[in-house]
Amino acid sequence: MNISIAAEPIFHIGSFPVTNTILMTFCISLIIIIASYILKSRISLIPRGFQNVAETVLEALLNLVDSVTQDRRQSKKFFPIVVTIFIFVILSNWIEVVPGLGTVGINEELHGKEVLVPFIRSGSADLNMTIALAVVSVMAAQFLGIAAIGLRKYAGKFFVSPLHKPYFVGTFVGLLEIVSEFAKIISFSFRLFGNIFAGEVLLMVMLFLVPYVVPLPFLLLELFVGFVQALVFSMLTLVFFKMAVTEAH
Repeated sequence: MNISIAAEPIFHIGSFPVTNTILMTFCISLIIIIASYILKSRISLIPRGFQNVAETVLEALLNLVDSVTQDRRQSKKFFPIVVTIFIFVILSNWIEVVPGLGTVGINEELHGKEVLVPFIRSGSADLNMTIALAVVSVMAAQFLGIAAIGLRKYAGKFFVSPLHKPYFVGTFVGLLEIVSEFAKIISFSFRLFGNIFAGEVLLMVMLFLVPYVVPLPFLLLELFVGFVQALVFSMLTLVFFKMAVTEAH
């Protein structure tokens, strides 16, 4: 059994290594795109089947967004980004419970020793992917904030004249806000990565030690953890969007 904190390359395109996490992320993106296209092409006034399920889920998510924004107009603006992140992250998290995790792959030689490189590995267990997703979330908040209240007012949240009363306090708080924007990327990425990577290691260890009935509760636990982490990531993104479009007082 080989557990690596870094994603393992499966093949190369020129000098670019295609890792198992990149492969799974691409597959999940393709699934979301195809499912969206099918849903759009089969929309009817009387929903049934897949459309009925999709509308129920999306309506519940829209109501959840409404509970944070308290503004349906803002909810409709934030909804596509927040829900896309939620769906993408939850599918990336849940792929770790797919049969074949850590057992189906190719044998490669590493440091003079033959190891198994699995095809199936959650993209959320790759720090590169979680950092990229965190950067998208934080940068989207900046763009939405500037678009909603203007560049000058948005910059006023971070750059405050030390001559304003109470003196220097606003300037110091503004500097802390700048630091917090960068801290969001670290907290976002490491929280998601840490939870999913730890769950992946736990599942592989349990499947290796007791490969039959005993790992089942851990599989259910990972489904729950995957859902919670996707919800936390998307809801924090929504809260940051709401804070970004609110003028400082």
